[in-house]
Amino acid sequence: MTRVNLEDFMTDFAAARRNMVDGQVRTADVTDLRIIAAMQAIPRERFLEPAMAGLAYLDLDVPVGEGGRGGRRMIKPMVLARLIQAVDLSPTDHVLDLGCATGYAAAVLAQVAGNVVALEEDEALYAAARANLAGQANVTVVSGRLTAGWAQAGPYDAIVVEGAVEAAPEGLFEQLKDGGRLVCVLGGGPAAKAMIYSRSRAQTSGRPLFDAAAPVLPGFSKLSEFSF
Repeated sequence: MTRVNLEDFMTDFAAARRNMVDGQVRTADVTDLRIIAAMQAIPRERFLEPAMAGLAYLDLDVPVGEGGRGGRRMIKPMVLARLIQAVDLSPTDHVLDLGCATGYAAAVLAQVAGNVVALEEDEALYAAARANLAGQANVTVVSGRLTAGWAQAGPYDAIVVEGAVEAAPEGLFEQLKDGGRLVCVLGGGPAAKAMIYSRSRAQTSGRPLFDAAAPVLPGFSKLSEFSF
């Protein structure tokens, strides 16, 4: 019987993490050293089921939850890094991570922003996020409908939507501070775009950032009835 050297196994993950940052993140014009350092330091595989851990550092949306239940995915490292960079966070910013899944993006955001509210509606994913982020003093994991956001802790300097929406999430704009920013992937399929929306007083305007694709989050398809 072949013996598995745990130290070698962990070293492989560390090497894969470096390769992810160098080959996917840096090459996508991500220059914020705080984001790079966070993604280099945080073990992405720990936020996945053991059967999926080997996919942690690939350039794809990785299924999360038991067996990838419900079609939820951890979005690609490059897309996540560029979305976070686009909101230009300060060390004191108050951020809503919408659709936090198992908590990886919230862990990255916690290294860049002042405090993070991580919202998840799937009960199993919410429980996983709470466990994965336990001890992270500046992250609060909450459970509720994604389409409703989390007004209880708003308004926010920034909202990071961890997935795609098929229509502009206008109801979430009201949870932004004056000068607040929201990033998401708008649209389904290969024609989707990463978008940033900026709020000024009572007005919010949006502009495209880059081509991106991500799984549509629950409640954000055009066929869904939005309720905010």
